[in-house]
Amino acid sequence: MDNIRKKVRYDSIRPGQVWLDTKGERIQAHGGSLMYLDGTYYWYGENKQFTDPEKNIWHWGVRLYSSKDLYNWDDLGLIIPPDTENPDSSIHPSSMMDRPHIIFNRRTRKFVCWLKIMEKNGTQTETVLTADRLTGPYEIVRERLMPLGMSAGDFDLAVAPDGKAYYYFERVHSETICADLTDDYTNVTGFYSAHFPHPHPPLVREATAHFVRNYKHYLVTSGTTGYLPNPSEVAVADTWHGPYKVLGDPHPGDASRTSYHSQISSVFKVPGKKDLYIACADRWMPFAMDAEYETYGKAFDILFDPDSTEEAKASAASAMSSIPGAVTSKADYVWLPFRFEGEMAYLDWKDEWRIEDFD
Repeated sequence: MDNIRKKVRYDSIRPGQVWLDTKGERIQAHGGSLMYLDGTYYWYGENKQFTDPEKNIWHWGVRLYSSKDLYNWDDLGLIIPPDTENPDSSIHPSSMMDRPHIIFNRRTRKFVCWLKIMEKNGTQTETVLTADRLTGPYEIVRERLMPLGMSAGDFDLAVAPDGKAYYYFERVHSETICADLTDDYTNVTGFYSAHFPHPHPPLVREATAHFVRNYKHYLVTSGTTGYLPNPSEVAVADTWHGPYKVLGDPHPGDASRTSYHSQISSVFKVPGKKDLYIACADRWMPFAMDAEYETYGKAFDILFDPDSTEEAKASAASAMSSIPGAVTSKADYVWLPFRFEGEMAYLDWKDEWRIEDFD
């Protein structure tokens, strides 16, 4: 257990600092998202509190928190507990379960949760669960789903005002797919569009986060470098299926080219605020912050340059391999508000900021 446990009360968001819940424990909602229901904010994500590679524990379910102010979070417990009895279950603690996303289906009155599962054979599949309430209990309705017959990686789910839903995911490891969901949101219809084709990692885009602003559709993505942070990318389109125009890295002030040592998992539009969109990101490797920024910046310049030689790429990868690894049970969060200039969305570093400072 952490020796930092103490009860605190926050009146601001402090990106990159340890964030405790109202019981004084680290918040465990990684790779997660926010929802707003009946005057309450909900934050859910991967519970990594027991994650330990030596014990073959990848996750300990999906955890949910609630808040009235986006600063102070009450732990509501596990809404999807791990299945500790069946080692073949996609939600067994040893299963590589990531990035839960939950949407509400107004027609079926069900909350629908999708989970990404990295299978031992190298493919990536989806587990789909439903519940009558956000807090659960959730029942698995599909397991080891390969949507469109594809190995499906990091993703986001989005619902249009008319109730139609969309599924944005990384087709491992080649391109980004936007697929229409079925009416019950538990599968894909077969209609899809493809975007951002790339020959291999780290160029391939993952960790897709979708949001809509001024009738424009935005996709924020990262490159594929494991837990090592890399430059994010913003793209914009007029429709759900695009075509998407790449606008560039939203982190203009980050010389390390690591997206402030974080990876965006979702974007949340704050209700009641005219133009406040929060990029919710994980700092998977807080203990690698001591690594020289120059190591990252130079390496990414080489790795993301399609004209780099294989020898140069191997040298850059070797340099990055010396950076300390991820300890995800102690990963932190980097929440920052977007600043917009025309279509472009920027994220400026702030040591501390307040929701109340926005109209």
